[in-house]
Amino acid sequence: MPAAEVEVSADLVRRLLADQHPDLACLPLGFLANGWDNELYRVGDGLVARLPRRALGAEIIKNEQRWLPGLAPRLPLPVPSPERTGIPACGYPYSWSVVPFLPGVPATEASSFDPARAAAALGGFLGALHVPAPADAPANPFRGVPLAERADSFAANLALLTGQAGQAGQDQAGQDQAGQDQAGQDQAGQDQAGQDAVQPVWDAALAAPRYDGPPLWLHGDLHPANILVNDGQVSGVIDFGDITAGDPASDLSVAWMLLPPGCHTGFWSAYQAAGGADGRVNHALRARARGWALHFAIMFLAHSEDNPVLLKVGRRTLSTVLKNQRGSGG
Repeated sequence: MPAAEVEVSADLVRRLLADQHPDLACLPLGFLANGWDNELYRVGDGLVARLPRRALGAEIIKNEQRWLPGLAPRLPLPVPSPERTGIPACGYPYSWSVVPFLPGVPATEASSFDPARAAAALGGFLGALHVPAPADAPANPFRGVPLAERADSFAANLALLTGQAGQAGQDQAGQDQAGQDQAGQDQAGQDQAGQDAVQPVWDAALAAPRYDGPPLWLHGDLHPANILVNDGQVSGVIDFGDITAGDPASDLSVAWMLLPPGCHTGFWSAYQAAGGADGRVNHALRARARGWALHFAIMFLAHSEDNPVLLKVGRRTLSTVLKNQRGSGG
């Protein structure tokens, strides 16, 4: 996780609220969580103050403030659309938001959930979200672009991951000679075996026809840690800081990140029923989405040594992608 570039504290949040939203300043306040870009504080029972902790977060929170209020009313799942906004003050240099508190835990932390109902909920959500975006929608060079534009990054991550697996095997072998546990060596071998099957799947995704429709609204960072689960059901979608427009395949990769293969048909059916991709759900779209899932799996595996949550997502995603590699991509 990147280091914070500004210090955020409960005292700062209280002072900002008193300065700009005094009717909220008397509510109970408590730390909730922090992520790569923002620090979150509960404000009373129903609100969350969302403050960027670095300059990049300050830029992308503006996208949420501008676009989410217009998108949220037509989405079938709750999203953290800003109810209040704040400006730099009290020595704090960035814009900030107050959003609704959405109950639930990230899917990565949920003890269990109903995958068939999750497939229907997420498919319907993305079908409603993926509509043509205006010309001034935020640009994002890493999402919604032709998959071929991520080929260099994919190759670099795959090479890095291969090197990590080889080194882990060597290190663990040395430990095993001293009588240490073999679990790390076994995992390295499993990861390497998966990598050997990756290139044909990637090549097939690159060979799929490119998206030729209008740029569609995209979440931009839809993985299981940004999907909330409450009482075993998908209850919300969070973190729209990377919102952008383009090929919907990058968002649709979430099917491989979260759902078992047996639930993919329900996901695609719900997506098409909700009008996703203007009804143009075909083999090419599914193949590109599977390629994006593979891209994210390799990225998470190569760069998440300090993030066990995303490391687990990467392993699960790679396993799911490779399980149906002889299928049609869906």
